[in-house]
Amino acid sequence: MLPSQHHIIQLPSTSTTTTENLNPSEIAQEWLSLLETHLTKGHPQLSEVFHEDSWWRDMLGLDWEFHTIKGLRSIENFVSQHQPRVQLSNFRLHNGKEAQPAFDSPVESLTWLTSVFFFETLFGRGCGVFYLTQAKEGSAWKAYSVYTTLQELKDIEEPLGPRRLEGTVESMPGGISKGTWIERRQRQVEFVDEEPAVLIIGTGQSGLNLGARLQSLNISCLLVDKNERVGDNWRKRYRTLVTHDHVETCHLAYLPFPKNWPKFSSKDKLADWFEAYASIMELKIWLKTEVQAADYVELTGQWTVTLLRDGKRQIIRPRHIAWCAGHLGLPKVSTFPGQTRFKGTIYHGSEHVDASLHSPKGKKVVVVGTGNSGHDIAQDFYENGAQVTMFQRGATYVLTEKKGLPLLPENKGIEDNNIPLDLGDVLSESLPWPVTLALCVDLTKKISAADKETLDGLERAGFKLDFGIDGAGILRLIVTKGGGYYIDFGCSQLIIDGKIKLKNCPEGIAGFDENSLLLKDGSKLEADLVVLATGYDNMRESVRKVMGDKVADRCKDVWDLDEEGELKTVTDRRWLDLAPKRPSQLLVHGR
Repeated sequence: MLPSQHHIIQLPSTSTTTTENLNPSEIAQEWLSLLETHLTKGHPQLSEVFHEDSWWRDMLGLDWEFHTIKGLRSIENFVSQHQPRVQLSNFRLHNGKEAQPAFDSPVESLTWLTSVFFFETLFGRGCGVFYLTQAKEGSAWKAYSVYTTLQELKDIEEPLGPRRLEGTVESMPGGISKGTWIERRQRQVEFVDEEPAVLIIGTGQSGLNLGARLQSLNISCLLVDKNERVGDNWRKRYRTLVTHDHVETCHLAYLPFPKNWPKFSSKDKLADWFEAYASIMELKIWLKTEVQAADYVELTGQWTVTLLRDGKRQIIRPRHIAWCAGHLGLPKVSTFPGQTRFKGTIYHGSEHVDASLHSPKGKKVVVVGTGNSGHDIAQDFYENGAQVTMFQRGATYVLTEKKGLPLLPENKGIEDNNIPLDLGDVLSESLPWPVTLALCVDLTKKISAADKETLDGLERAGFKLDFGIDGAGILRLIVTKGGGYYIDFGCSQLIIDGKIKLKNCPEGIAGFDENSLLLKDGSKLEADLVVLATGYDNMRESVRKVMGDKVADRCKDVWDLDEEGELKTVTDRRWLDLAPKRPSQLLVHGR
């Protein structure tokens, strides 16, 4: 039996009636008006607008937490609990041409009406998406899934467009007596006059995005990073690394990538962009800075954080800490019997820089692991003249950059730029994870059909393929463990052609002798160099290393879905309850 947290579901079958003569806008408006009417009641009965088998996913619209609620009765209870406090109201359909209500059949036997809408609460303004289905011909259109997400807080709106700041010295608080822009900036970066409200650990994409958002809302935040430069988290990785995500899915807040930016970014190009972004966004960053200790003081409602900044100790007292040090934890580095006798070189994939540094021509190289890094490293050594063998312990999902990757939902219509970025973000999060993964089963079959030539070739070469526990492919593997897949940028053909050898042994590594890697099936692989592309530990262990046991023990392991069906993160709900009379002290992981 599969663990319940995998939330493997059966999608509904809907009426086969043609929708040609139906007006989706009228149906959507009628349903939305009916929902708003029901929500005005003290204990709303929602059977008129929701199916028994239905979902409501909420991101801060009804509660200060992410929720996935399944089933009509549970939805009614959830809404009854929170609606009196937040008062969802003022519903209206999105009237943009790119978001008109429309019928769609994501899989055979399922047709739904999709519509985007706006709403307000006592606290802010939000956006949502609903998916209506018809159980049988002539029956009412009811919600199979509803999504609500808060987009902005009232009276704390971002200073965008007509609300942008004046920028003159006279318009700044205190006028010229408080200094020019650069003089203020110098004091602000050093936090001479105040403590940061938020400490952000890490200056990768998540940290920079969060810092820019908070600063725009006039929330004081300090970003710290152990590296010498912003972008070094990419700049210091292996020489041939290129991103595997389309540029249109990777924009930063307020400053999107230029229209002539390539689809996939070289690590150094991306690193330089991050560095420029940090400067343009005027972020307050301390580099060459590490956290030595962090302790939450309940009496003051603050953290006491000891930093080592360029060799000097410094203490700050933020109210919040945001953990944005990457979704990968510490490298998984195993030791094996006889390893000290091995005459060659052994290192973890995280230490790989460039194959040419090892004078590899003619050398026998074994790469342990068949994920993205393992393939990239194997290809790097092959292209530098090494005799490469990839050692595969478990099956791996593979899709190609040319045919399979464009079929993923995040890349739908991306080349046409016909969906605005903010709308695309809302749509991409609008379905509960269990529903999204159920849809991915059919999608994975389509991707496999498109990649059939490559996949067949890999299987002939002995490569073991994995399509996820339910056949939901790459997204299931990302959700479950954040890895276990390879987006093919050329290495698969090298394996198919026999230019890179392959060795399977599910039992794993037994140890080393002087010249070989010994496997538990009794065989051996001669090697001059072994790269352990064996992945990374859970990011909770990274928190433990930096913040200590006291903090890490109150966090949770990451990956897979929780009891409701939301993605597990390092955040622990209990942090929200440390001091209920004060603003929450929340440890989060930026994604």
